Amino acid sequence: MKARAFDYVRPATVAEALAAFAEAGGDASYIAGGQSLVPALALRLQAPERLIDIAHIPDLRGIDLREGWLRLGALTRHAEAHDHPLIAAHAPLLALAAPHVAHPAIRNRGTLGGSVALADPASEFPAMMLAMEAQMEIAGPQGTRRVPANAFFQDLYQTALEPGELLVALHIPAAGPQHRCAFDEFARRRGDYALVGCGVMLTAPAREVESARIAFFSVGPTPVRAQAAEAALIGRRLDSEVIRLAQAALSQDLDPPDDEQVPAAMRLHLARVLIGRLLGRIAEGL
Repeated sequence: MKARAFDYVRPATVAEALAAFAEAGGDASYIAGGQSLVPALALRLQAPERLIDIAHIPDLRGIDLREGWLRLGALTRHAEAHDHPLIAAHAPLLALAAPHVAHPAIRNRGTLGGSVALADPASEFPAMMLAMEAQMEIAGPQGTRRVPANAFFQDLYQTALEPGELLVALHIPAAGPQHRCAFDEFARRRGDYALVGCGVMLTAPAREVESARIAFFSVGPTPVRAQAAEAALIGRRLDSEVIRLAQAALSQDLDPPDDEQVPAAMRLHLARVLIGRLLGRIAEGL
């Protein structure tokens, strides 16, 4: 199939992009990397009257550290998450997750903003935003606002973005030397959608866990923060017994879907195996 005919505009600023969307009466889509939108257009799963190309807006670019927050412009490429020194130093979960995202050709074109705005429940980057307690900077007709990750991801492919609003940047609290991170996922093949994936971020001086952030993906309609597992770790020495407590607590955190290919019980089992491995890696490095 081919995409239906559409009007194409290429604004130079965020304000021009918002105005172009409003002029289309809401029957428009923003496009940047296009790794999700282009296939949807070709299959006519989406058929907007107007396509608004935001890939050339300077305000949507840039990676910099500001007063303890790492700001990533929404047009930051997946590949930059893999090799940019500021991301490696201050958002290590993104750097660890990036090699698992699809394949190099897609990572070279896909954008972090596009991945987060799409909110695919099997996607790595939205879950890592949740684990890092990121905030999403959103521009709209009424101005700019910031929404924390735990309020941004609302349901299956549903976010806090209102029609016409544009994700401008991602703001991440800068990690420091005290943080310990680990990431992994189970997939049939490297680059396939994960059966289960997880990112872990701990502070554990002298092996006692002071803070814990654990986020899973491919276990429900949105990324999931494993708060019961986190609570099982905090205030305890990170050893094999505490890791087993965190694994057991996942039954309170996760309610994965049941389907013919991967039953819910299998996803939960894989999640327990995965968190055990990740916490074990962190414990070995303490």
